[in-house]
Amino acid sequence: MKLLLTAINAKYIHSNLAVYSLRASAGSIRDQVELAEFTINHRTEEILRDIYRKKPDVLFFSCYIWNMVYVTELTAECKKVMPGVPIWLGGPEVSYDAEQYLREHPEVDGILCGEGEESFRRLGECYVNYKADVEHLSQIPGLVFRRNLTPQKKNEETIPSFTEHSNKSYVNYEAGAWEVEQIQTNHPAPLVDLSTLPFPYQELTDFENRIIYYESSRGCPFSCSYCLSSIDKSVRFRSLELVLPELQFFLDRKVPQVKFVDRTFNCRKSHAMAIWRYLLDHDNGVTNFHFEIAADLLDEDELALIARMRPGLIQLEIGVQSTNPRTLEAICRKTDLGGLRNVVAKVHAGKNIHQHLDLIAGLPFEDYESFGRSFNDVYAMQPDQLQLGFLKVLKGSRMHREAEQYGIVCRALPPYEVLCTPWLAFSDVLRLKMVEDMVENYYNSHQFDGTLEKLIPKFPSPFAFFERLAEFYEERHAEQRKHSRVQRYELLLAFAQKSFPEEKQSFRQLLTIDYYLRERAKARPSFAPDQTAYKESIAEILRQTGKQNHVEAVSAEDGQVKYLIFDYENRDPLTYAARVTEYKG
Repeated sequence: MKLLLTAINAKYIHSNLAVYSLRASAGSIRDQVELAEFTINHRTEEILRDIYRKKPDVLFFSCYIWNMVYVTELTAECKKVMPGVPIWLGGPEVSYDAEQYLREHPEVDGILCGEGEESFRRLGECYVNYKADVEHLSQIPGLVFRRNLTPQKKNEETIPSFTEHSNKSYVNYEAGAWEVEQIQTNHPAPLVDLSTLPFPYQELTDFENRIIYYESSRGCPFSCSYCLSSIDKSVRFRSLELVLPELQFFLDRKVPQVKFVDRTFNCRKSHAMAIWRYLLDHDNGVTNFHFEIAADLLDEDELALIARMRPGLIQLEIGVQSTNPRTLEAICRKTDLGGLRNVVAKVHAGKNIHQHLDLIAGLPFEDYESFGRSFNDVYAMQPDQLQLGFLKVLKGSRMHREAEQYGIVCRALPPYEVLCTPWLAFSDVLRLKMVEDMVENYYNSHQFDGTLEKLIPKFPSPFAFFERLAEFYEERHAEQRKHSRVQRYELLLAFAQKSFPEEKQSFRQLLTIDYYLRERAKARPSFAPDQTAYKESIAEILRQTGKQNHVEAVSAEDGQVKYLIFDYENRDPLTYAARVTEYKG
């Protein structure tokens, strides 16, 4: 018997914690559980081929907003080529409308709702040790399933509507229909004691170039209306006696990055402090740990602790979402913005921790101008990354229930992203999409830091700068094409030259410095100032300092020429920029 757990990840570097945890929790049938991981970049026919060749006896899919379109297509095709193989789904994308999903997708046999470790183990045992019949399935909490498929055709004209038979559905074919018997919904699965769950990665050996997701708590004490984590108010923690040795497992193997999926990692100070203190004391100099936190909850003890960490040991993701008080109230988000600013500033001053701040466009009462103010407020905090996201109206969330009340219109298919609201027209959403691209390519990449530092203050606000840069791209139809790294520099120079033609040479020099901060390019970019007059001096400096460096002659404000040495062996651990020193020979 082979139970195949299938994950379709957003990227190759991602891992799927859910399927690893399900297999680890499978108990006596663990050896009969196999994992198959793919990405959304695989063609569906490739995934179908690989699943078919694995010859599963029962097939499971882990379902999220980023892969649901692929899962829906694959389940239909899998049922065609493996009609006798039961197909089960699980995950947040199918847990909140399971009966409706089964009525609309006859190829799916059942759904595991909610926390799945215990339900999956018992369901697997049912297939392996017993007959997976109604009697046994009915005893497993968290399942929604078809009682059986009746082999009896019916005339289409006799099929009653869903409203008349809400607990039945019918599979339509050209010559009639197959009646699908009653869909049964069992009692909800109980919340799991996290300390009873086995470590999910004990058997994983390939950690190279992978992001590992880890969980030390479930649930969230807050009630943000757009988030599924707010549904479970009972925050549960995994015992530190288990967590700390598991973190050492990652440290010993020098995993590149471990991302905690805890929704508010620092909601219990003692838990967060113990983990951070352990990471500080056992740092291997390589592994980075990512945490999603509420910055306004950090106190002086926690700030003092993380200030001692190696640059790059941890990074913090901080959800701001909006600085509009009415918007924050509408989404049930309680944030001390003053406290948040203070904490972000203190962390920033330490120059050792990457901070990632989030905004969400499309929230209630946030129009285009209001979002621009929120953007400027967050930009002023100088985050290492500013994530401009768009509201996703997730099934099961309070926002999903209130969307009609607020007049929020979203896409019909996953990821259910906002299209327009009474405050934000679709045209404004499109403008913000372009702003998002500019922020991602120019600010978050850290490839243009020196240039942006000089260029942005020349505009009324940071948001105005990115807005105008987006318009410049549209004027040139540049937003419709993919651009190389060099072309991004050339476009920014063209934009700066158009806006401030008298400063073209200054921006050429700034962009050249930014360009060489990232790499010792073999080919000099076309926008870089000519260095022929300094060729001999540069050669001598390289002879003295090392040919692996780059030397750039630049004009100082006093008109003198100075030489900058770019050391690629020593880089900033947060921005990855080469260390630059002025030659004093």
